[in-house]
Amino acid sequence: MEWMLMPLKRYAEFSGRSQRKEYWMFTLFMVLVIAALMFGAALLGGFDDTDDTSIGGAIFLLLLIGFVLVTAIPSIAVTVRRLHDQDKSGWFYLISFVPYVGGIIMFVFMCIDGTHGSNRFGPDPKGGHSEIFA
Repeated sequence: MEWMLMPLKRYAEFSGRSQRKEYWMFTLFMVLVIAALMFGAALLGGFDDTDDTSIGGAIFLLLLIGFVLVTAIPSIAVTVRRLHDQDKSGWFYLISFVPYVGGIIMFVFMCIDGTHGSNRFGPDPKGGHSEIFA
């Protein structure tokens, strides 16, 4: 659970590096919460096409929108730190806006292991050393 909430503790920290574990656990946390809120909204009629949307469904939809808005900055920040772990600039995040292939490219970047040892963005978050005989 600590790994899932770590990006929320580092809310708008775009400097430094993050491990794959931190990124993917936060992504799992986001998916689980969004799925639970959508299930609750659907269960209470929040996605009905009729005009008689229930109050409970509307509350779940508002909670869903609020959650996505509150976690947007930590989500971008953990992605930028993940790019930093691979010694890439945070501006590579803009690749995700390229239609069709941008999301695939970012998915591959998020799966690649970071550079071992220190890089220009800070020390290795795994605690590894770049020199073998240091």
